[in-house]
Amino acid sequence: MAWYHPVMRIYFETLGCRLNQAEIETLGREAARRGHIVVGSPNEAEWAIINTCAVTHIAARKSRQAIRRLSRANPSLRVAVIGCYGETSPHEASDLPGVALVVPNLDKDEALDRIGATAGRGALDAQRRAADEWKALAHLPCERTRAFIKVQDGCENACAYCLVTIARGPVRSAPPEMVLATAQRRRAEGVNEIVLSGVNIGSYGRDGGSDNGPAQGWNLARLAQAMLAGCDVPRLRFSSIEPWDVTPELLALWQDLRVCRQLHLPLQSGCDETLHRMARPMPTAAYATLVSQARAAIPGLAVTADVMVGFPGETEREFAASLRFVEQMAFARLHVFRYSPRPDTTACALPHQVAPNVAQARSQAMTSLGHHLAQRFHAGLVGRQAEVLFESSQAIDGRTLWSGLTDTYVRVLAPAREDLANSLRRVTVTAATAASVSGELL
Repeated sequence: MAWYHPVMRIYFETLGCRLNQAEIETLGREAARRGHIVVGSPNEAEWAIINTCAVTHIAARKSRQAIRRLSRANPSLRVAVIGCYGETSPHEASDLPGVALVVPNLDKDEALDRIGATAGRGALDAQRRAADEWKALAHLPCERTRAFIKVQDGCENACAYCLVTIARGPVRSAPPEMVLATAQRRRAEGVNEIVLSGVNIGSYGRDGGSDNGPAQGWNLARLAQAMLAGCDVPRLRFSSIEPWDVTPELLALWQDLRVCRQLHLPLQSGCDETLHRMARPMPTAAYATLVSQARAAIPGLAVTADVMVGFPGETEREFAASLRFVEQMAFARLHVFRYSPRPDTTACALPHQVAPNVAQARSQAMTSLGHHLAQRFHAGLVGRQAEVLFESSQAIDGRTLWSGLTDTYVRVLAPAREDLANSLRRVTVTAATAASVSGELL
């Protein structure tokens, strides 16, 4: 007679980056494969697994709030905390209500095993049944049109402000055959876009070493080439890539029209003095040259970026220089965030911390510039055709508006009576705002 861990009802939740989303989806699929029941509400669950974030103090606070919210919703719920908040503040996380496990980032793939060990090996579960994975997927916090596939974890850049290097550990690349198999499976399930995700995907393969690494002899460009050759997905997108990792070999990939014409290149500051204190190795002149080369190689490319304001020592002159450089780069979209002191980072010890009200004002100014640049990029699409991967709809003023994304990551709203979910359709762009464009189906 066989003995098993009992079947459990598990609720999954994720905060933060796309990598966290990819990880929680993988765990959810594995739970369903093992026969556990993935539920859509903490009220229905015995266990919750929450993938947390701690990249800023606000993200850490949101993680704490989400854990408390789970416990309030179901006081008998046992919570397993994974992710960067659990990694960087394990004792604080374990003291939160309902928390029964805190799993380090390096061990998060073992979260289900640890939950099973905590639950204990009980009597044979006579009701155990094969998982209906498709039904389970309906309750996972993941998108249905795009698949975020984790290709690597960890980072060794050691930027002065960043907790991720500490929280995520060294670079670890997924075996290429595993990445390709996952992509093929997602495609068979119907996804029309695959996003290669990780902490620092440009470092893919660097941990291969000289003789025995899982991705020995590979890099991001070669992985993407294998994906394009071995999977017929209509779209392949890269998540954030550090600018110094963009090589001619990588840019050559865009000869295949399935590669989405978007490059997210973290900038962090448009001032070289600030970049030096941040320990960012690429100065603005080199960044501008790279952007120029990328735009020449990829017509219609959307370059998007992260920019930080209020880093320690940032003067008004430095901030003004950053503003000017950002405007010169004409980004299609800008993610602006204020510097947040994180424990154990070198930036915490830097002098001349910027006052919160000053950082807030700079954030507003940079965000306003980002909106202006997005409006300008979107306006350039008016009158042109674009292919849109539609996702969802909403009823507005008596008509149905469908929402989706172009390959340049522009949000498109188009009226239609038919069901456009997970379909690729061409539209003519008719109007633009800073947030999105409007279109008419062809």
